[in-house]
Amino acid sequence: MKKIGIFLITLCLLISLPLRAEEQQLTPEQQQYILEARNLLDSLNHQTGKVALPNGVASLDVPDSFYYLSPEDSEKVLVDVWGNLPGTGSETLGMLLPSDTTPYDDNSWGVTIEYEEDGYVSDENADDLDYNELLEQMKKDAQEASKQRVAEGYEPIELIGWASPPYYDKTSNKLYWAKEIKFGSQELHTLNYNIRVLGRKGVLVLNFIAGMDQKSLIDSNLQTVLNMTEFNQGSRYEDFDPSIDKVAAYGIGALVAGKVIAKTGLIAAALIFLKKFGVLFIIGIGALFRKIFKKK
Repeated sequence: MKKIGIFLITLCLLISLPLRAEEQQLTPEQQQYILEARNLLDSLNHQTGKVALPNGVASLDVPDSFYYLSPEDSEKVLVDVWGNLPGTGSETLGMLLPSDTTPYDDNSWGVTIEYEEDGYVSDENADDLDYNELLEQMKKDAQEASKQRVAEGYEPIELIGWASPPYYDKTSNKLYWAKEIKFGSQELHTLNYNIRVLGRKGVLVLNFIAGMDQKSLIDSNLQTVLNMTEFNQGSRYEDFDPSIDKVAAYGIGALVAGKVIAKTGLIAAALIFLKKFGVLFIIGIGALFRKIFKKK
């Protein structure tokens, strides 16, 4: 995130003043940043209603309480606003954001959307999975991954447990669960909330970017996000043709355990880590932006 230093100002004074007085109190550099931030927000194309995802196999039905951003606009939020590495947004199919906040708010959160085309994931043994046993194995895997992270100079990572245990809906072929993850000695843990929508040739990957302190908020919006995501006809789970379609080498349990974790769970965990501790560490900055920026 550029120009972090410009925000080291007397926020209480700014928050208590009217809009124009606020802007008059800012230095030229601070005013320039406000202008750039306004321009970025104005450049975002908020899409609602029926939205066709770029891969052509799935669509969203986005209500007014959310808006969808294209991969290009997602890049602006994830990189320019939340301080992630360039290319983070362009690797997605876009993202969903709540319409009652801006990406600059300190309580902002979002949902990234990806697609893994590894084949048809069988749900035949979904009812037989022991998720508690699976969690213990995941904790051991996380410990090994943490050792590698430390060796490479990064903070250790610890899987605390389920924030919400896995649940698979056989009617809609949607799987969701949440993990609580700890980075280093940070008191605020990461909420790694996951949705997987099973399709004919692959899986839609939706990851919430939020903190543990926002879990109740995410829970209240979970069903809305679940309802807006569907595969197009011909790409749906029930369209699977065993005579011609590829079957994935893993099942429901592997989706939860994170056998494709390089592109799913840990990336989402890294995003929230950067968002919460790399950008929003200045207390009160969200209040300032809420006063300065008009919501779309």
